[in-house]
Amino acid sequence: MIWLVPLAAAAFLGSGLALAYVIGGAAVLTFVASDNTRYLAVLPQKVFSQISVFSLLAMPLFILAGELMNRGGVTKSLIDLSMSLVGRLRGGLGHVNIMTSVFFAGISGSAIADAAALSNTLVPAMKERGYTDAYAGAITAASSIIGPIVPPSIILIFYGSLMQTSVAALFVAGILPGLLLALALFGMNAWYAWKEDHPRVEKADAPRILPSIGAALPALSLPLIIVGGIIFGWMTPTEAAAVAVFAACLAAFFYTGLSWSDISESLSRTAVLTGSIFMILCAVAAFGHLAALERIPQAVAAIVERMGLGPIGFMVAMNVIFILAGMVLDITVALALLVPLLAPVALANGADPVHLGIVICFNLSIGLVSPPLGGCLLIVSSVTGVRYWDLARKVIPFVIAEIAVLAVLVAFPEISIWLPRAMGLWH
Repeated sequence: MIWLVPLAAAAFLGSGLALAYVIGGAAVLTFVASDNTRYLAVLPQKVFSQISVFSLLAMPLFILAGELMNRGGVTKSLIDLSMSLVGRLRGGLGHVNIMTSVFFAGISGSAIADAAALSNTLVPAMKERGYTDAYAGAITAASSIIGPIVPPSIILIFYGSLMQTSVAALFVAGILPGLLLALALFGMNAWYAWKEDHPRVEKADAPRILPSIGAALPALSLPLIIVGGIIFGWMTPTEAAAVAVFAACLAAFFYTGLSWSDISESLSRTAVLTGSIFMILCAVAAFGHLAALERIPQAVAAIVERMGLGPIGFMVAMNVIFILAGMVLDITVALALLVPLLAPVALANGADPVHLGIVICFNLSIGLVSPPLGGCLLIVSSVTGVRYWDLARKVIPFVIAEIAVLAVLVAFPEISIWLPRAMGLWH
């Protein structure tokens, strides 16, 4: 009977059910088909233990802080600051796009939010300056994935709860990989600027540096509060998230203010996103309970041993699997499905949990800008009106550069774990 389960899961998926219901329903059916129904009695306990994690409280608070900042007129101040710093370089608006994503990443922690915000502002400006619409959209999508790597990152919190890994260490570990990714994108944009003779921003059009820094300070205070508070031990990630909400409100009022409708929409959006993530966590708890009973991680480890992959070979194979999964699955769904199966095997082969988390989350983020179902590509295409496949073709060189950065992170784990160790956040 167990062969009926994947058919049932496919039928659930085809019917339009949410993925959380598909995962949970397929897991429960598998309990029945494998004659493990007696273990369903402890499933509620497993579900509550999965979501009763203190660090998960930070997730809705960081989502709310990002929503408030996005609606509070923050984007313009960050663009002006980036324009004053790098706008006068060859291909200046491309550099501005990437640098704004770096700043924006410390506020929203979401690639989708970054892509949506900058598609509305920078893409039209780049088109006016002579950039093709496909290139403007492609660099916007490619740089948006800095968001899930640099703290605060929603998916790093999600991974930390799944693997019981320090969220503070994960946050700090994401800083250097995020900056390395930005440098790679700067390099790609400089090459395109030389090849296609992209324009500079004229001196008269670039904002002055000191006034731009002063105007952007309230927006930049948010990542400083989060990272600084965690590094110096003043706050846990959850406490930093609560302070970040307060700081986001102050910053938003400093710029354009927040109406009651803005606050209501931010709370509503936060509730919807948080609820969807927790539904996936509950479904994953059922799947994880089943995987433990059926000893699936041990079976995967035995297959790896028989294939003679070794630690490096398995890491490479795992990255290929995650890249393919990221092309077609939502990040949280891919994390929920694959991490409980593959991460324990990687850890048994000597991988560091923090380094592994950065590699996996970086890997899946690349899927957001990879066809056929890249989420950021879809957002940029719908906002700007650029044809999806034109955008997908133009983004491929950037995706190759991001995969090269991923390979560097896999080969040199110290890039990820040096900073948290230096700060005393990881052993």
